Amino acid sequence: MHSDEFLTNAYTPVRKFDTCDHFSGMRLPVLCSGEEHQLVSTMDVMKHGLSEILSPGGKVVSRLVWGLVASLVVLTALLLNSLKGPIIVGSFFQGSYSPNNTTAVSLRSSVAEAPQQLPVVEGPQQTPVADGPQQTPVADGPQQGPVGTEKKIEPDASNVTEKQDILKQIEDNRPFLGNPRLGNLSEAANNGTLVGGNANANNEGNSSSKEEVIGEDKAMELNDPRHNDTFKTCDFFDGKWVRNDRWMPYYRPGSCPFIDKDFDCQRNGRPDDGYIKWRWQPNGCDIPRLNATDFLEKLRGKRLVYIGDSLNRNMWESMVCILRHSVKKKKRVYEISGRTDFKKRGVFAFRFEDYNCSVDFVSAPFLVRESYFKRENGSIETLRLDLMDPATSTYHDADLLVFNTGHWWTHDKTSKGEDYYQEGDHVYQRLKVLKAYQKALTTWSRWVDSNVDSSRTQVFFRGYSVAHFWGGQWNSGGNCHQETEPITNETYLTNYPSKMRALEHVLQQTKTPVIYFNVSRLTDYRKDAHPSIYRSEYKTEEERNRAVAVQDCSHWCLPGVPDTWNELLYASLLKAGKGIWGN
Repeated sequence: MHSDEFLTNAYTPVRKFDTCDHFSGMRLPVLCSGEEHQLVSTMDVMKHGLSEILSPGGKVVSRLVWGLVASLVVLTALLLNSLKGPIIVGSFFQGSYSPNNTTAVSLRSSVAEAPQQLPVVEGPQQTPVADGPQQTPVADGPQQGPVGTEKKIEPDASNVTEKQDILKQIEDNRPFLGNPRLGNLSEAANNGTLVGGNANANNEGNSSSKEEVIGEDKAMELNDPRHNDTFKTCDFFDGKWVRNDRWMPYYRPGSCPFIDKDFDCQRNGRPDDGYIKWRWQPNGCDIPRLNATDFLEKLRGKRLVYIGDSLNRNMWESMVCILRHSVKKKKRVYEISGRTDFKKRGVFAFRFEDYNCSVDFVSAPFLVRESYFKRENGSIETLRLDLMDPATSTYHDADLLVFNTGHWWTHDKTSKGEDYYQEGDHVYQRLKVLKAYQKALTTWSRWVDSNVDSSRTQVFFRGYSVAHFWGGQWNSGGNCHQETEPITNETYLTNYPSKMRALEHVLQQTKTPVIYFNVSRLTDYRKDAHPSIYRSEYKTEEERNRAVAVQDCSHWCLPGVPDTWNELLYASLLKAGKGIWGN
């Protein structure tokens, strides 16, 4: 008998059925072809084949036939064995598994067994995603991930090594839920560059470099910093900057369409990106990375409002971009009036539709009212130190208020104080700017005490952000161009701003609880993080050379330092534990 004859005879049908479903629970191979379904037991196959071979009239069995018989035996045994237990890998040839060696299991199997999806982290090596709302960055949606598709791994040593390398890469770049120190910087503190006083004060932490982490809510629950006594008493603003090249910004440079052109340094051609690789590390504790999804959940149905000058606008745009990055449907985040130029005076509100909340900015650079005073020879501009800016009606009942004022008090008119400051019907012929600043803050303090419901609203005041104009002021040739590293020698830091001492005095008199964001020293180190000449794109070298004459050394590139302010805002809300932030 030829081998093909043997195979034909071996699969002679024993019994025919209309469907295969009748035998779905039996441990017998079911063969279905067209409308006929054949059921052949393994023993019938063996018996029929062997009887044909061993019959007196049979021919001499070739080695090929015996090999086929042996193959049938082995395959039958494997099939019966697989039916006795769970199938670990979708395909027999997709990988192997043993309790002591799981590295050979296919990536598909690894994903299926994991209790949650692996975190997805953006890295600088990824191609930036276009601004269009139809495209979603890698870390934005929990459904995406580096192991979202099947990867077949053959059971050989080379592919086991490949699997180990892949898992090692995932482990290196993504914080797992088992990590007990979410959001700290031990590795950076031990191995990185430190800038700031008492640089060795804290060596504990974690160099986690996640963007928006899937499963992060559970990690926060397990590793809630509020359970740490040092966190509850920590001064977040006493610390140092730690360089960590693995640190990832909350959103990729150039990826957020709501950043003012003046702050979008990478898009404007800034060649270095070292300024986004520094993270603020308090000396007395560790702070969590801002969990944008958690923040939005806690902000559901509420309003966060930034009130002040363009530095607070800098901070507001940072928060909008951080939160937007965690939202899957980008079109559901929009400015309610449709405006895109945020430099103009007014009220701007970004609505996060899926959370029924908004993040707003109110332009009020002095907090108090800019006005006019009529005289016989005409009207003069004045600053009413005794009246709040009229926009207060738009935010007095918001849930989170972040105030600031400072930079406009350094301009010529305010700093000279001649025929400018007004109280009631009186215009001061001359008043020192520091005294005027304190009067304005006192007016603000009284308004807060009279109009803010502290049981509902949490008030913040962000302190003075230090500028770095070398060789002049913003309009007289001052520059910070080509600064690529923070200040490391503290003798070059400025004196503590006298305006902040005035602010601290007023805050002590304020009855409403106010969280003071004392960012002066924190920002003083960061001479490297300003837009400088990269306030716009330049088509020619001549345009770039002209920009050197007027540089921006007071605002900050985004991503950048204002992201840290918002990170500290998040940590401060967790620390205060007020309302939903205490849950």
